Amino acid sequence: METENRDKLDIIFGLQKALDTDIQERRSLDFTMEQWLQKDVLAMISELAELLDEVNFKWWKNAKPIDEAALHGELVDILHFFISMCIRAGLDADKLFEGYIAKNRENFDRQYGRSEKKGYDISEAGAAE
Repeated sequence: METENRDKLDIIFGLQKALDTDIQERRSLDFTMEQWLQKDVLAMISELAELLDEVNFKWWKNAKPIDEAALHGELVDILHFFISMCIRAGLDADKLFEGYIAKNRENFDRQYGRSEKKGYDISEAGAAE
């Protein structure tokens, strides 16, 4: 696959679509979009749990050095299922990018008091304690 001069997110979406299609065809899987999304969410939760195991969340156990390769592998696994969900929901790389940019702008606006959304004012932080 020629990847030079191509958008990385477009490449990821294309590769994931090819993998998903191959798995569905070879395994004769036929689920509704809703069922696929449910399965992808469960798979992602499983991968998130594996990620959590890599970062010493068990305070009752002796910490072990973080295995950076395993950590990165779990993050990539999570991305696989996330991209599958995007594809199944009709979100391509461009729509995901546009949605991310808009949400990032809104999140900054919330943090700096430029949003109508309540509950983000720094001067009120800790007031409920």
